[in-house]
Amino acid sequence: MHRFFLPKAFSPVMTITGMDAHHIKDVLRLKAGDQVQVVADDGVTALGTITAVASGSISLACTRLATGSHESRVRLALAQGLAKGEKMDWVIQKAVELGVSTIYPVAMRHAVVQLDAAQAAKKVQRWQKIAETAAKQCKRDLIPQVAPVQTLDKLLQAEPSQLKLLAYESEQQVSLKAVLEAHPAVTSVLVIIGPEGGLAETEVEAATATGAISVSLGRRILRTETAGMVALAAILYASGDLGL
Repeated sequence: MHRFFLPKAFSPVMTITGMDAHHIKDVLRLKAGDQVQVVADDGVTALGTITAVASGSISLACTRLATGSHESRVRLALAQGLAKGEKMDWVIQKAVELGVSTIYPVAMRHAVVQLDAAQAAKKVQRWQKIAETAAKQCKRDLIPQVAPVQTLDKLLQAEPSQLKLLAYESEQQVSLKAVLEAHPAVTSVLVIIGPEGGLAETEVEAATATGAISVSLGRRILRTETAGMVALAAILYASGDLGL
């Protein structure tokens, strides 16, 4: 069943407007009597029956509240070094599917991609749309936020996660598994991934100086678009979120 996010508090009668209304009417061709899922911005998820279809406006009667949650008990954030081509699009889509709450695109020293302010703002708008589409498709209860492009120093000063993990290809002593086993009750985790060119030593030093733990993701060097997904999946498995 199709899911739509509404920027308003839950009400027994709700209205969908904008591009979502166009999608319902002209793409999905839903009609009065058809049902959709809606997620209000106060976190309430409900089953809604379409009562009226008009140009730019879909009216709903919310008939049943949804129970349970599709969100992980661990708040996940991903700091991804800017990657070239469509890799960032892919990373954002898959990270949303895995359950991240926030994605930080990070301008790093060895990144191939360098964006000026206008380019960065345009990219973030695109990435936010990708996050919203992915959230709808995988039945998330919220739309993850794609933060503005920023430096690693700025991110480390502001990000509130209890546990900060830096995936570093030169780390040979501390494994991700060992760190997760040592923090079984953690409720928020930030994963930091370098770009194609890898992390600069100064970036590693800055991260560890603020409490981030440098970890190895295994014996093989992973591509930037793979490393974050491996780390996120491992955290979810350790927390019991994958249901295995």
